[in-house]
Amino acid sequence: MSKPEKLNLSLREVTPDDQQFLFEVYASTRIDELQGTDWTNDQKLGFLRMQFLVRERSQPRVDDRIILLNGQAIGRMLVDRSEAAIVLRDIAVLTEYRNAGVGSRLIQDLIKEAAAAGKPIQLHVIASSPAVRLYERLGFCRTGEELAYLEMKWLPPAG
Repeated sequence: MSKPEKLNLSLREVTPDDQQFLFEVYASTRIDELQGTDWTNDQKLGFLRMQFLVRERSQPRVDDRIILLNGQAIGRMLVDRSEAAIVLRDIAVLTEYRNAGVGSRLIQDLIKEAAAAGKPIQLHVIASSPAVRLYERLGFCRTGEELAYLEMKWLPPAG
């Protein structure tokens, strides 16, 4: 894949027709956690579907977008913007599109938006996730720890 700045990325609003795709993205980010179980694939998918449905019902839907690469849906980005901060609630891409610069580019765009607005970006990430290194490389700092999650924050440059 080409350099991140050359990626033909765009975002579009999530629609009700996207539910199966959103589940596929979610499952692709969680399936590895279940490898140590003796569950069948159907049991794993059933468990993930249950978690996905609970998450979908409890997650605020402020700016829910499908990530497109060359017009093809490859992931999801969920951002909550308030007067005080920008909260990156979720960013996930299908397995085959990871480590190609997609997440870096979208987060850098969010950093530019936050810097222009003078707002911090906050997020929670699973502590064992490879994304922690990405966030740190992009200037996020660890600000807290809660069970298996890290709280991280990016601060805009001082005035």
